[in-house]
Amino acid sequence: MHRFFIPPGWIRGETVWLGDDVAHQLRHVLRLRPGARIVVLDDRGWEYEVELLAVEHKAARGTICERRPAGGEPPVRVTLAQALLKKDNFEWVLQKGTEIGVTRFVPLITARTVATSEGGVSATRQERWARIVREAAEQSRRGALPLIEASLSLSAALDSLAADLTLIAWEEERAMSLRAAVAPLRIAAAPQVMVFIGPEGGFTAEEVAQAQARGAVAVSLGARILRAETAATAAALLVLYELGALDPA
Repeated sequence: MHRFFIPPGWIRGETVWLGDDVAHQLRHVLRLRPGARIVVLDDRGWEYEVELLAVEHKAARGTICERRPAGGEPPVRVTLAQALLKKDNFEWVLQKGTEIGVTRFVPLITARTVATSEGGVSATRQERWARIVREAAEQSRRGALPLIEASLSLSAALDSLAADLTLIAWEEERAMSLRAAVAPLRIAAAPQVMVFIGPEGGFTAEEVAQAQARGAVAVSLGARILRAETAATAAALLVLYELGALDPA
């Protein structure tokens, strides 16, 4: 069944009211008619199987047939702090990170970041990011929408965001592998891991030293140099794998 994240206010008793965007997709894209069933999620831990009663051009209505806890969320909470990249590459990180199971994204502004302006990230761009994450979450059967924080400097992110383990991927690291760094968390319950990934030019040595001074562990992602968007996806996936978050439910 097709899945849609909706505002909790659209659920009123046993009736679900669906707004313009969802109604348009139901009627004109999916061509669903009354009697069809869909799943809606309230992003508060619940999903609802809904039978459509009416599908109009700008609104749709359905009745709840079943209410159940939403699944699809990994037991490991991964925050991906990704330096801003060129538009398509950053959006790719959001999409694939959501599919993998990233819980939170933090856009970073670093010394070598070139894909931003002094005014920061525009509201239009933030709305587009939210749409990309929502669609990826629906497609990949997530039970909750990953958060997208406001853009932060590396220093601000290190100071304001807490985790059980903070990793910073650096191509100059030779000794510490990601696997070794996360090994102590394998016995932890619901660990929280933050992963910092640099921009196209990577982190500077000074930035890595700054992160290490605040408790971050510099890790290698292997002998080959990865593009920033590849490194982000690989690092998040490796953390989830090493901590058992990709095991069958």
